[in-house]
Amino acid sequence: MDLYETRGGRLDAITEEAEHQELLSRGSSTMDPHSVVPDRGRRATRDVTTLQRFSVDTNESLRFEPCEDSPSPTGAEDGDDDDDVFKEEGTEQKILTTRNRLQGKVAEMENFAGHLEEIFLTVEENFGRKEQNLEQHYNDVLQTLSQRYDERAAGLEEEKKSKLEALYNQLLACGQALDASKELIEAAQEVHRSRDKRLFLKTVMPTMKRIKEFAKDEVDLTLSTRLEFDTPLADLSDVKTMMDSINVVPAPSAPVINPQMPNSATQTSLRVCWSLFSDDTVEYYELYYRPVLEDTPVDSTCAPQVSKVKVKETHCTVTDLLPDAQYELWVTATNTTGISPASEKALYMTVPSPPVIKQRECSSCPEAAMLRWESGNTNPVDSYTVDLSEVGTDGTESGVTESIVAVPTCQCLIQLQTGRRYLISVRAVNIGGPSDRSDVITVSTTGTFFRLVEDTAHPCLSLSEDGFTMFYGDEELPISAMALDDRTFNRCVAVLGDLIPVRGRHYWEVEVDDGTEFRIGVAYEDTERSSYLGANATSWCMRHIVTPSRHKYEFLHNGWSPDLRITVNPVRIGVALDYEMGTLSFFNVDLEQHLHTFNGHFQNYVQPCFSLDNPGALTVHNSIEAPQYTFI
Repeated sequence: MDLYETRGGRLDAITEEAEHQELLSRGSSTMDPHSVVPDRGRRATRDVTTLQRFSVDTNESLRFEPCEDSPSPTGAEDGDDDDDVFKEEGTEQKILTTRNRLQGKVAEMENFAGHLEEIFLTVEENFGRKEQNLEQHYNDVLQTLSQRYDERAAGLEEEKKSKLEALYNQLLACGQALDASKELIEAAQEVHRSRDKRLFLKTVMPTMKRIKEFAKDEVDLTLSTRLEFDTPLADLSDVKTMMDSINVVPAPSAPVINPQMPNSATQTSLRVCWSLFSDDTVEYYELYYRPVLEDTPVDSTCAPQVSKVKVKETHCTVTDLLPDAQYELWVTATNTTGISPASEKALYMTVPSPPVIKQRECSSCPEAAMLRWESGNTNPVDSYTVDLSEVGTDGTESGVTESIVAVPTCQCLIQLQTGRRYLISVRAVNIGGPSDRSDVITVSTTGTFFRLVEDTAHPCLSLSEDGFTMFYGDEELPISAMALDDRTFNRCVAVLGDLIPVRGRHYWEVEVDDGTEFRIGVAYEDTERSSYLGANATSWCMRHIVTPSRHKYEFLHNGWSPDLRITVNPVRIGVALDYEMGTLSFFNVDLEQHLHTFNGHFQNYVQPCFSLDNPGALTVHNSIEAPQYTFI
């Protein structure tokens, strides 16, 4: 089957599975929401996500705790219209998360298929080069052997010719000797048969003389040449050299550097792997690397210095690197024949620097905590991991550490248990692995905890360093000196507290001097900054007015207040917010006296709000356990 057909079929199957999962998820109406989704009609400024948590015990294996065991972030009863809205939006959020995860898997498989294509092409190229090289050697050897055969055959023909000529000459000499001997024998026989004595004496002496002369010439009866042919060893050294060259190791082909594997780095090191998809022999590899800097000029005259490491294996750990940095790497292979071409360059990343938790922007309540941090990394971070462990009553840390993984943004809403203390830290994660932990902060779930948000404060207000006290001075600032923006109150000298995105019960207290006029309560995050607290439909507050005759108190919402009179001036005021019951109550803490309760339904999450109508100071006390009389 063709590689492209295989990859296309698998990827189409994955896409169909993703669409099928999305249809199934949309058809489900019983899924519990796992994410805190802001109500409709509210300006979305924070993306809060609650993720799956897992616990790691020092003596136990991993155990997973599904998020549906956590308290519902809405706090609404089953069957409520709002709860249906949250479930629907929570389901859509899970569909989006599942789809993104599947899309990520598809992208990973596409990358892997592309990597296989590169391997396939490399094997084809190596085979073609090897086949061509072998064929060339084969032709050279055949040509050389043919030349040696022709030379040897010509030598044998010459030797044959010389032997035959020598034998022929010797044969002629023998024939002549035989003819002469035959003639003498016949002459002697004729003399012997002669009857005439006088003729016999006349011819016998010359005949004997001829016989003596013939006897003096000895006939050589040995062969003038050897019957065997000379067979000297042929000089095939050059053929042997060529035959040996077939087994000579060619220069290696280019290695293929592998993409970075997860958890393959630290802040100062990278583990790099590569492959050689051929049978080439390699004596050693050379790994080159250099940092990738964003401000490097195009002409590369000031390019970072290239470093090199020599290793024998197909992996290497590079050390002494910069944290949160990208590195460009490539590798070559070397043997006795030569050096291979360089591999394609790959980008690796060291792990990020630890995040920095923004304590002034962290808030908590008896059921959860909102944690915010900043990355501080120039390179992108894939996700964050929040680690938390419980602190016992004796101050010792628990051996169990829970982790919330794959947090996509620099904030996270963590579901916690009431009346506990936790140690919380954050780690940044990229392809190289997790960073070191941030500085640990302590979070208590005894009561609601928040700070005043300086970005929302009127220019005439100043906040204490701890973020719990606001001051309104006697000097009026000119309008030109007031730095105003969309979040800053510009008419009412007010400030908001941190958003508490948990639909549960919240309680805090406010302390203010007798002669200070103030407004305290709650407001939506998008409440009008050019309006007074309590004068619109997006804020609820208790107002204190000092008159020459008495202290006057109003409980304002949308400009309307019931006709109430408070005889004892409260110095410390308790504020109790109950999302489930839809109530906002005010109490005189010193007398444990109920002052007033707003009844309604808070469509969106609200923020504590505070205002001073004349110079003075106001202090917020939070992280306090709510008294029993507040939520009866």
